[in-house]
Amino acid sequence: MSQQTAPQTTAGTTRNDGPAPRVLTDQELSRLLDRQQFGVLASVRSTGHPHLSTVLYDWNAEERVLRVSSTADRLKVRQLRRDPHASLHVSGPDVWSFAVAEGEAEIVDPADDAAPGEKPLPDRRVTIVLRVSRLYGTALDIPAQD
Repeated sequence: MSQQTAPQTTAGTTRNDGPAPRVLTDQELSRLLDRQQFGVLASVRSTGHPHLSTVLYDWNAEERVLRVSSTADRLKVRQLRRDPHASLHVSGPDVWSFAVAEGEAEIVDPADDAAPGEKPLPDRRVTIVLRVSRLYGTALDIPAQD
């Protein structure tokens, strides 16, 4: 089995002979978010380090809102209650294409409206609502080879 290695420059970095990535427009980013259903949600740990979770999400382009269903006891939910800053990374159709949606999350918990004394179920569902304030991402347009 042969291994391919990237060409090295004298400084020890790789040389890039191909095209540069192209910045995606808001419309292209929104389409990418709409086409995918899985992404990686990043929240902030109390140490300041990122916490990453693979999630199933729903994108509403008109509202610029992402929705993720979770259970109330998950680490990402607890972290987002403490610090609402979050990002969702979504891969594109190739390894070089991606979209990132950043914003502040709100936890919508039906138990918040429960009657006094009513005990919520241990695995109760909540919705993480990420109001997207920034979208960014790139694509690498490589011409098809015959």
